[in-house]
Amino acid sequence: MVATCLQLVGFVTSFVGWIGILVATSTNDWVVTCGYTITTCRKMDELGSKGLWADCVMATGLYHCKPLVDILILPGYVQACRALMIAASVLGLPAIFLLLTVLPCIRMGHEPGSAKYRRSQLAGILVILLALCALVATIWFPVCAHRETMIMSFGYSLYTGWIGATLCLFGGCVIMCCSGDAQSFGENRFYYSSGSSSPTHAKSAHV
Repeated sequence: MVATCLQLVGFVTSFVGWIGILVATSTNDWVVTCGYTITTCRKMDELGSKGLWADCVMATGLYHCKPLVDILILPGYVQACRALMIAASVLGLPAIFLLLTVLPCIRMGHEPGSAKYRRSQLAGILVILLALCALVATIWFPVCAHRETMIMSFGYSLYTGWIGATLCLFGGCVIMCCSGDAQSFGENRFYYSSGSSSPTHAKSAHV
């Protein structure tokens, strides 16, 4: 029972964390930039935000973004962070699918518990890997962006990426280390004994 609860906790935290990584990847409010104080920048309409896909200017009643489409002139750290966040987003697809197939309420035919255990371990590895990709990108980006321009604060996209990566790292570790062994995945299975005198006699295996 404890292993089942931990397995569900790992799945939920990994799924929520992956959604956070998707939000961070698709939005551009990673860092807030300003050459002066925030009050001065707002008066001069020079308060900006920088992300993976666009540079934006935030003014009163205006939010204008310039897409970063020319890959050849982009800084190397922007391209690397893009690749890491895209990799994290893509790795989440097979990881979540594998986690769905190993939930206690899902059974694929008469597969042994060891098969579900192997899929669970593979999903845990993928979740930890995507969490590390997101962590590297969300730490690398603001450090390198600060060398180019003055950063006043971090944006909500960066916080979302940090939270999502942390949840995925926690969920992956729970799945890998705390969700039971191969035998526990095969427990609580019930079948009907063909050799019994009563056709409705139920027999339990691996209690």
